[in-house]
Amino acid sequence: MNRIKGIWHYSTAILLGLMVLAGWEVGARVYDKPFILPSPSGIMLKLWELKDVLFTVHLLATLEVILLGLGISIVFGVSLAVLMNRSQLAERTFFPFVIASQTIPIIALAPIFVIWFGYTIWSKVAVTVLITFFPITVSTFDGLRAASKELQDLLKTMGASPAQIFRKVQLPSSLPYFFSGLKVAVTLSVIGAAIGEWLGASKGLGYFSRRMMTQMDGAGVFAPIVLLSVLGIILFLLIKLIENILTNKWRQ
Repeated sequence: MNRIKGIWHYSTAILLGLMVLAGWEVGARVYDKPFILPSPSGIMLKLWELKDVLFTVHLLATLEVILLGLGISIVFGVSLAVLMNRSQLAERTFFPFVIASQTIPIIALAPIFVIWFGYTIWSKVAVTVLITFFPITVSTFDGLRAASKELQDLLKTMGASPAQIFRKVQLPSSLPYFFSGLKVAVTLSVIGAAIGEWLGASKGLGYFSRRMMTQMDGAGVFAPIVLLSVLGIILFLLIKLIENILTNKWRQ
């Protein structure tokens, strides 16, 4: 019953998606130039045709970049947010650079990473870290600052140490903010990995899409893009599931 209610809740979005796909299918068949505008059915056929190389080689390579980039961003982003929360000097020193990192055009900086790291995985990971570091850091920092001052003062009067106040008040209070930033970061990580692979790689969904473009294979360009989109949605839902488990546990 709950599953039926869930599907009904998103019925308008599903209907809109089906209408867009139907319009796209009709338009592509009328235009009849699949190397420019492939139909959705043609893309799915191409995806099935290339499933072995896409799933066993390029999808795994892109997933590796995403997980490494996200992992590094979480470790350094949360650490920096905690440091800035603990020290105003650290906040004044690092926060302007965190903001400035997002003013740099990624598409212009990515070739520099290729020069520095070559065509190794680390040039793509660097792009992913740069694009995902900001939302995790800023959201966690805001969450730590939003912790109840009254509750912290109460624990101080009870003799709690700074570490105990952090563990019992600030850390749980920052969890919703952290996961909000992480949900933004996980979708951006897919874009970052694809950009890095597009500009310099020997495997990965971004690289495969670019290779198909040089062959004027429109369906071949779209097939890895579909996989990237599905991968982003799956990772988002996974983060949402972990968020529900941890935040519910904290509320209890």
